Amino acid sequence: MATQDYAASVQGVAIRVTRLDAAGNLLNEPGDSYTTSAFLRASFTPEYEEGDEITEKSADGTICVSYKAPDTLKRITMEIAICEPDPELTALMSGGLLLRKNYGSFASPDNQSIGWAAPNVGDDPAGNGVAIEVWSFAVKDGKRASTNPYFYWVFPYAKLRQSGDRVIENGLLANTFEGYGLGNVSFAGGLDDRWEYPIATERPYAYARGDWAPEGLKGFHQWFGESTNTVSNKSLTSNVATLTTGTAHGFTTGQTVVVTGVDSTFNGTHVITATPTTTSFRFAKTNADVASTPVSPAGEVVRQRGYLAVSDFESQGSTSGYNVPGTDDYNPDNPIDFIIASSEDPTS
Repeated sequence: MATQDYAASVQGVAIRVTRLDAAGNLLNEPGDSYTTSAFLRASFTPEYEEGDEITEKSADGTICVSYKAPDTLKRITMEIAICEPDPELTALMSGGLLLRKNYGSFASPDNQSIGWAAPNVGDDPAGNGVAIEVWSFAVKDGKRASTNPYFYWVFPYAKLRQSGDRVIENGLLANTFEGYGLGNVSFAGGLDDRWEYPIATERPYAYARGDWAPEGLKGFHQWFGESTNTVSNKSLTSNVATLTTGTAHGFTTGQTVVVTGVDSTFNGTHVITATPTTTSFRFAKTNADVASTPVSPAGEVVRQRGYLAVSDFESQGSTSGYNVPGTDDYNPDNPIDFIIASSEDPTS
């Protein structure tokens, strides 16, 4: 029988902030989820509504009825402080406009986020809110626990805004965000299905021990969980293998899959190089050509849980109107409209 090791939570390892849609679902397009270890702290305080207190006295002044209703949890207040004026994380948590510049050329762009503009007067800086996940070390007897060495903290719905003074001086520029958090059952298992207790996300916060944390990552990423599909057809032409799945696979170029039950040529671990259709995918395989052939009985392909770094995402040109949270014509189905590009010609 396993025994409790009673580890302590020590230091912050990483934080992942993910944009939500109006219904609380996690968004997973480029520019929607940001991971970093460059944060100073993530703090939260349970906030309670005090229960009514009823006291009645008799005519002689003695108490005849005394009752105190229980206090109830109504939300948490949150504060996140980051190390630097990170424009991407700031735009994700606190609205406004992300400013990007092309350091390449029109033909071969190299867009980088170099600044941020505050929300307009009257805008709602928090928009539809974000989900926040934080990892810390689990420490036992002065060292990291050998089993489940991380605490995994989940705040499934938070609305934050910048807070405190911004002082440019001989010292660190404070970058603090504060707001509140509530439950959000639409968080489910998270972007990569690593949260194993989806029903618990109807509460403002939860934590559990785990064996993984996104250590060493910084920037926007797209995340995906494990998924399984059947393989119904195979072919190989000019060292490129093509497999057909029984249903739409949802795979993306760069993801890793494990193929079994097809044959020794196609079985194994592969990185997807193309997805010609919703039910086919390709990977490199040095081998003689194989004619298109049904796989019977059907094989199996399992996409591995993981992530893809977002090297670039769409930037729109300068305009007089922006689709940002808080405006009357805000459209949450367009998650990247808050990004604008420099008006400077990259070739000049």
